[in-house]
Amino acid sequence: MLDSLGQFGGALAHLLSGWGVLNVFWATLLGIIIGALPGLTATMGVALMTTLTFTMPHEQAILVLVCIYVGAIYGGSRSAILLNIPGTPASACSTLDGFPLARQGLAGRAMGISTSGSWLGTLFGILCVAALTPVLSEIALKFQSFEFFWIAVFGIVIAGTLAGGDPLKGYIAGFLGLFIATIGQEPYYNYQRFAFGSTDIAGGIGLLPALVGAFGVAEVLQAMRGPAVQAVSSKIDSVIPRLEDVFKYWRTILRSGAIGTFIGILPGLGEDTAAWSSYAAARRASKEKEKYGKGSIEGLMAAETGESACVPGAIIPVLTLAVPGSAPAAVLMAAMLIHGLNPGPNLMLQTPEFFYQIVAMLLIADMAKLFFGLTLVRPLLWILLVPRERLMPVVFVLCVVGAYAITSRVFDIYVMLFFGFLGFILRELKFPMAPLILGLVLGDLLEKNLTRGLVLSGGSIAPFFTRPVSGAIAAITIFSILWSIPGFSGRVAGLFRRRPAGGQAT
Repeated sequence: MLDSLGQFGGALAHLLSGWGVLNVFWATLLGIIIGALPGLTATMGVALMTTLTFTMPHEQAILVLVCIYVGAIYGGSRSAILLNIPGTPASACSTLDGFPLARQGLAGRAMGISTSGSWLGTLFGILCVAALTPVLSEIALKFQSFEFFWIAVFGIVIAGTLAGGDPLKGYIAGFLGLFIATIGQEPYYNYQRFAFGSTDIAGGIGLLPALVGAFGVAEVLQAMRGPAVQAVSSKIDSVIPRLEDVFKYWRTILRSGAIGTFIGILPGLGEDTAAWSSYAAARRASKEKEKYGKGSIEGLMAAETGESACVPGAIIPVLTLAVPGSAPAAVLMAAMLIHGLNPGPNLMLQTPEFFYQIVAMLLIADMAKLFFGLTLVRPLLWILLVPRERLMPVVFVLCVVGAYAITSRVFDIYVMLFFGFLGFILRELKFPMAPLILGLVLGDLLEKNLTRGLVLSGGSIAPFFTRPVSGAIAAITIFSILWSIPGFSGRVAGLFRRRPAGGQAT
């Protein structure tokens, strides 16, 4: 215990030395601005900054990205409360009660609730990262290729099933991502696939240019065709959180923190699912159900706590299984790989100091978020008045520069533009983006472990189903697919209904 605290203290001191403090302040502030501006998302912010920070030392680069991630998820509540427009998808739930509170003249109090709930939610998630990551890493070390193959498949399937909307569209998006991940040279024998004689395509599709396009260019296109944003009112009461709001709803905070962290651990669901699930659970347990949707302090607290707890939760599977829990966590994992880090079961063995640095990064970002949330209310309101038509061209230029800066290849700009238009079309057709990104990220993990497992078993697929853990994950995966079929889920639900003596289902 003392040794762990010593290593954590050392990581904290190392990160805050030199340029560390300055990096924390500008990155967290930039993250809040990105989250507050409608049309910009946490994933886009992390993807863009990944391309612009890859020359920095790895610990400072990851610190910047964590601050962007934490700040952006929190910043979305500003426009949700004041404009009734979620700055990020995760903040959509906060509009239900945040905007009604603002219309009642309680915008400052609503932002205070948002700040305290977000700070406590992230803090709860940080404690879970510190407690669960070493345990899960020990378990993951016992996994072999058979188990990792099914974990990758399960991540894509569960993201497609629960990402919202039609599960079939989620599966299509996920397997489209898997297909794109196979483009290029085969990892063991360097056989070219789908290259069509092009040396650029034979080198594979770069993950970061694809992510920048899918979330950067696509967001620009979608924001430019969206409706104009109304000017925000400048009347703001005190934003200092009230202690009675925190103590009165402490059960809601703990419940939402646990729900948000758990959903973060599940691959691909993300902060928006955590916010809606926490909100629904709080409403079911509340004694003030009639206030929900009309300016409920408890409802806003639940949504903000849940989405912010999801951020550290989404990093847990990155550190233990190399499987991202959300779209921004997928970009963060790609950044770790670019900087020579090895997220996954071997992280605690090869670079245990990085685990303590991640915990310290999350804590630093959380405290910086609290500072800015309480002190820079008025400047953040001015930022919301920036016209979209002036902002989006700047974002597009950053997308182009970021895509080119990674490898200095013009081909990566074409990749970015292609995925930008692809992402825009998929969004217009109501396809979820999380399964697509997970397919891209997990494609390499899935293919390598499938091939390695077949080599170990002499070409037999039996161990993928007969090994206890592998078989259990396979069964859960198959059941998740079947459960998404309406007829199957209805029949299973019918089996559990009690039937009285007359034979009628109750």
